[in-house]
Amino acid sequence: MVDVGAKDATRRVARATGVIRMQPATFALVAAGQAKKGDVIAVARIAAIQGAKRTADLVPLCHPLPITRVAVDFALDAQASIVRCTAQVETVGRTGVEMEALTAVQVGLLTVYDMLKAADRGMVMDDIHVLQKSGGRSGDWQAPAADAPGAAAQRRGRKSRQP
Repeated sequence: MVDVGAKDATRRVARATGVIRMQPATFALVAAGQAKKGDVIAVARIAAIQGAKRTADLVPLCHPLPITRVAVDFALDAQASIVRCTAQVETVGRTGVEMEALTAVQVGLLTVYDMLKAADRGMVMDDIHVLQKSGGRSGDWQAPAADAPGAAAQRRGRKSRQP
């Protein structure tokens, strides 16, 4: 574990996002609130918050942090049959909360999968990444704009195919 004892405690904020793709019929269950296990979005939101709070228990070298706020939002895209999860995590501490934001997103999406797997085992979680972070010695950082040419490929570490 990295020693963060010499760092100043500052306000830290991180936002992360990701999607889960599914069949249109499965998406319809989510949108209509008719999944057999219950309200998919409500349960996934609670799971995401819990995931952020338990990050240090899941990631071996991650510092336990006194989280001051977790906000989780889900957006439904009927045309693409996608559920997007976005989490914002905040603290006042000596290290950032990027891992907590990423864990919140992943646990939220895993919960969506768990609640819908009987209807669609082919769901795919994708494009999970940090959107922005602020605070600390390294300052602020923001991911490339989602609509910028090659942004998704850049996040995946591949060269984009631009015309």
